[in-house]
Amino acid sequence: MIRVSDIIELCGGKIICGELHQKLENFCIDSRKVEKGDVYVGLKGEKVDGSDYYLDAIKNGASVCILDKEYDENTYGDATIVVVEDTLKCIQELAREVRRRFKGYVVAITGSVGKTSCKDLIASVLETKYLVHKTSGNSNNHIGVPLTILSLKEDDEILVVEMGMNHLGEIHLLSSIAMPDVAVITNVGTAHIGNLGSRENILKAKLEILDGLKGNQVVLNGDNDMLSSVIPKLKNKYDVRVISIDEDSENQAKIINSDAFSSCFDIINKCSSVLVNVGGKAYVYNALMAYAVGKIFKIDDELIKKGISHFHLSSHRLEKKISKSGITIIDDTYNANYDSMVSSLNLLGQIKDKRRIAILGDMLELGEYGERLHYDLGDAVIYNKIDKLITVGELSCEIDKRVIELGMSKEDVYHFSSEEECYSLLKDLVREDDIILVKGSHGIHLVNVVDYLVNL
Repeated sequence: MIRVSDIIELCGGKIICGELHQKLENFCIDSRKVEKGDVYVGLKGEKVDGSDYYLDAIKNGASVCILDKEYDENTYGDATIVVVEDTLKCIQELAREVRRRFKGYVVAITGSVGKTSCKDLIASVLETKYLVHKTSGNSNNHIGVPLTILSLKEDDEILVVEMGMNHLGEIHLLSSIAMPDVAVITNVGTAHIGNLGSRENILKAKLEILDGLKGNQVVLNGDNDMLSSVIPKLKNKYDVRVISIDEDSENQAKIINSDAFSSCFDIINKCSSVLVNVGGKAYVYNALMAYAVGKIFKIDDELIKKGISHFHLSSHRLEKKISKSGITIIDDTYNANYDSMVSSLNLLGQIKDKRRIAILGDMLELGEYGERLHYDLGDAVIYNKIDKLITVGELSCEIDKRVIELGMSKEDVYHFSSEEECYSLLKDLVREDDIILVKGSHGIHLVNVVDYLVNL
């Protein structure tokens, strides 16, 4: 448990009024969402300073406000007011202290693709035996990770925390705060390659998760070319547990049954008939990660299988929906990068009894690699025998170019600049026996296309 006095000691804070030994619980950075007894933190953004909204926070019941400047003391009411030089650094330092005092274990997950679902699968397995706290949604950055740690309860036994990044050095900071006992890296792909410049730099950024490692347990995907290249070196320093499907490893899966919406597999020489209720190879990898972490914490196979089978994806991540007219929709609109696009197209390609339609939006944050990676995505469209392709955005026309070069009929390829423009086509094109994958970066707003299709 941390108190106002910790802000003074750790962050050089100044108490303006209130109780020095007051407990700090339930941190909130949005004054509109503050509830009675919360600690309000006024973070400074690019355009506004959250500290300026302290009155709203107090009105909504904040018991403590951590601000970056002083205001009229007559407006503070009964709230405890603490002023620090940098409110973001303050919550990061407080989170670091909470982690130091935490008697349980921390499992940290990073990777180019699948961090959130892997985090949720691991938590589902660990919850079969332990009290588990985990990152909410994908709050995985320099703000979300500290807030996740600050929301730990005294009886929690394991924290499962997700770590994301856009640039080098960001995961180093998060790892130094969370000090994980177990580090999990799902894969190294092309997400954020526009910022990092190469997959080698992406690998370097992901390996920063080891910088704050308190224990020595590491779980890696041995089928990923970048990760497999560093496994021998890492084994000299860490207890590395490798998972795989294609390559030999101590946790290798043999897929015995798989379709668009589930997979059943054996772990060779260890465990049989593991069911994950999400289709696609990517979720077999995530289930293997969860198995490996479960064994680190001495959970027996049957409980691990139970935890994996109880896992369900959050909204807009390969979410199956049926329209009013019976069309099957795979809503994968949460976000997109090259690797997740290929994975979702591979899943669509498994469908044999329906007409396969892919509605693909631009993949953002690819920088100078944008045109090339969209062009290359056309190969996955052809490989999976997609019947109709609809692309939306500025760069996705490169997918069209490639699929036509590879022989797809121009009559089966459609391109639109924005999602609103495609509705009239969809009204006439789709029919009851279709299955439609909708996927693109969040900024392309393809979730609106899903809403339209559901009501057809």
